[in-house]
Amino acid sequence: MADTATTPAEHGSGEPVPAAEATGITKRYGATVALRDARITIAPGESHALVGRNGAGKSTLVSVLTGLQAPDTGTLRFSGAPAPAVGDVDAWRSRVACVYQRSTVIPDLTVAENLFLNRQSDGPLRPIRWKELRRRAGALLAEYGVDVDAAARAGDLTVEQRQFVEIARALSFGARFIILDEPTAKLDARGISRLFDKLRALRRQGVAFLFISHHLQEVYDLCTTVTVYRDAAHILTAPVAELGHQALIEAMTGESAAVGTATTGGARAAVRTGTGKGLTVEGLTLKGTCRGLSLSVRAGEVVGLAGATASGNVRVAEAIAGLHRAEAGRILVAGRSVRTGSVTSALAAGVGLVPEERHLQGLVHHRSVAENATLTVTDQLGPCGTVLPARSRSFAQRMIEDLDIKTPSAATAVSALSGGNQQKVVVARALATDPRVLVAVRPTNGVDVRSKEFLLGRIRRAADAGKAALIVSDELDDLRACDRVLVMFHGRVVAEFGPGWQDERLVAAMEGVAGAPAAAGATPAAGATPAAGATAAAEAPEAPSAASTTTSGTSEAPAASKTSAASETSAASEAADSEAHGR
Repeated sequence: MADTATTPAEHGSGEPVPAAEATGITKRYGATVALRDARITIAPGESHALVGRNGAGKSTLVSVLTGLQAPDTGTLRFSGAPAPAVGDVDAWRSRVACVYQRSTVIPDLTVAENLFLNRQSDGPLRPIRWKELRRRAGALLAEYGVDVDAAARAGDLTVEQRQFVEIARALSFGARFIILDEPTAKLDARGISRLFDKLRALRRQGVAFLFISHHLQEVYDLCTTVTVYRDAAHILTAPVAELGHQALIEAMTGESAAVGTATTGGARAAVRTGTGKGLTVEGLTLKGTCRGLSLSVRAGEVVGLAGATASGNVRVAEAIAGLHRAEAGRILVAGRSVRTGSVTSALAAGVGLVPEERHLQGLVHHRSVAENATLTVTDQLGPCGTVLPARSRSFAQRMIEDLDIKTPSAATAVSALSGGNQQKVVVARALATDPRVLVAVRPTNGVDVRSKEFLLGRIRRAADAGKAALIVSDELDDLRACDRVLVMFHGRVVAEFGPGWQDERLVAAMEGVAGAPAAAGATPAAGATPAAGATAAAEAPEAPSAASTTTSGTSEAPAASKTSAASETSAASEAADSEAHGR
């Protein structure tokens, strides 16, 4: 359920002074209208959600709210005072900060150096007093309850810890309004729970948050108010408690949500069983990730590989695509063995990969849509290693139409597209080789509701055409599109779910909750109850094991203490997910 923050202080008029207020904001880029008379008001101590489809204008509003760009028309105020002039960096930092999806923490510097970057000493000619710097950093972290060593190297922190450091850095400038852009994209359930707890504590201190997310359940879990943008314009602002899920989706899309919901439910209810050989993994051992892991995906089938951040599911997917060399085991595509650790071998065997992080792994940002979409098929674009521009444009145009990529032209820089359309370019490139096996890691990460439905539907179309599809994700919406779901925990497949699974049961399996009762359609490891499967999974990956999707065998060994710890740390997450399911 949404939080209820303490009532903010009122001024003489009886109304609280907004922490941030934008009215009549219009921004154009040539003939493109990015914002049209947009508005938003965030109260002190409020957690305010901003939602909308990709291209709705959210990113442009953030650039205006943070002073990166000036609006063509409109006014912007912070705590009742006019916004500073664009370019006055110090003045903007004292009013607003943004924690972006892509971390701005410098990994090779310490936490203390990141917190006080460019202000390590009292003046430009004064020496840095390192002991004093670490003391100041420690005091700042303690003030906001951030449990991180100020002397630690930032690159050694978890994603969650880096976010806390960025929030603490923003608060150190005096900002009481913080924008969070997809803050949960790389966190597992427990990390999200800790982040939300921290945000609630800061709200009680009067800090206001603008929370931007494509995960609508998080809006209901954290926020008190939601604003919807669509087609560059403000659509509505309403208390979260008064706006149902379907009404929110309809406001975002301008369409009824009933059709999309029915399609998703049908995809999960229908049992599809492929018959041909697709992907087979036998006894795969990856150092520090898994040992003796086996699974299979038949041609014409979509299988989910679920798991939390530490489960190893992403690394297994990357190994299938040739990014990691296995210590032991085999990977076969259509019965043909693939040399592990070789992207070339994986591509030749017919593996297409949608990587986890499109910005770092999936796109060449300064290149065009056409160049990005055809990177894996350059051998088809001209003779003797050459690339014929006309052939490249023609190939790319077919993919643009197939994936419904919204772009002015194939020559447009991919960095100019919205997040959803960038993701479609990544999927287009994975499909360009007409792969036998499509491996998609969190394929709908950071995209809007309609783009999510489209991408999952496109993966289903690939399977219907005889491909084997493996969706690697911890997103329940992604997993609902699958025919079967395998759950990994600490390097092992501990359960398999068929159609009709329940959200809380699947989440419990992902979190390693011992004693979770069997769900409809769930299959524990052979010869073990689900609790025993979770217990075995809590062991380190180096323990002997073998798990298969068809004969899911998992070796068991005592691990009571670790299972108990996993159960305790996951209890809050399980309860939250159960409540969300019953909403």
